[in-house]
Amino acid sequence: MNGKAFLDTNILVYLHSSDEPQKQRISMDLLSLYQCCTSVQALNEFCYVGIKKQRRTRAEMEAAIGKIENFCQVNMVTVATITDALRLHEVYGYNFFDCLMLASAIEAECAEILSEDMSDGQIIEQKIKIVNPFKVIP
Repeated sequence: MNGKAFLDTNILVYLHSSDEPQKQRISMDLLSLYQCCTSVQALNEFCYVGIKKQRRTRAEMEAAIGKIENFCQVNMVTVATITDALRLHEVYGYNFFDCLMLASAIEAECAEILSEDMSDGQIIEQKIKIVNPFKVIP
């Protein structure tokens, strides 16, 4: 096991979608490689994608969230998280919602955040490394 890693929304989406089988397989492999963590924000975004873009039912989304809870620590977003995200946005220039993910990952004391949306390899606050687990896909 590689330690504690924060799963960004895209990882959760790929886990529950067969549209991109290679990314789904990689996402599934991550579950055995890391102690996984995510946030309520990621679950909110996951539900939005599931309902709006994938046309999933309430029952399907509830089942998916139940599965996520089984393999992931899910952290709340607090006022302190939001304040930290605002500072990270100012320093690093990522959009606010990506900074909210970063702030949540730092609060959870994750060593890595797994995401395809940010700069692979970048170290944030000398605390967390951004890792794109899909960078090997052509």
